[in-house]
Amino acid sequence: QVQFVESGGGLVQPGGSLRLSCAASGSIFSIAAMGWYRQAPGTQRELVAGISRYGITNYADSVKGRFTISRDNAKSTVYLQMNSLKPEDTAVYYCNSRPSMNPWGQGTLVTVSS
Repeated sequence: QVQFVESGGGLVQPGGSLRLSCAASGSIFSIAAMGWYRQAPGTQRELVAGISRYGITNYADSVKGRFTISRDNAKSTVYLQMNSLKPEDTAVYYCNSRPSMNPWGQGTLVTVSS
């Protein structure tokens, strides 16, 4: 069973930066496309960034140019560098494969507020 453990969230002021990390257990990591998802209160979970097993990336329009996803297959870890954060980026952030699988991790809370 694959497990995802997210970390790196916190409280940051608008315009600030955070780097999220996700450690994935299991042997699928190196062959799986991965993604960072987020869920704000009262909304559905959405995909914000994806990366293929070969490193090809894609982003939601709302984060394009501000967020960067990367992966280290040797460490089974995926990262999300978030710059120029906005209050609307406030959410719980999760990583998962693409397509996603159960169970989801606990996520890491990002709060952007002054």
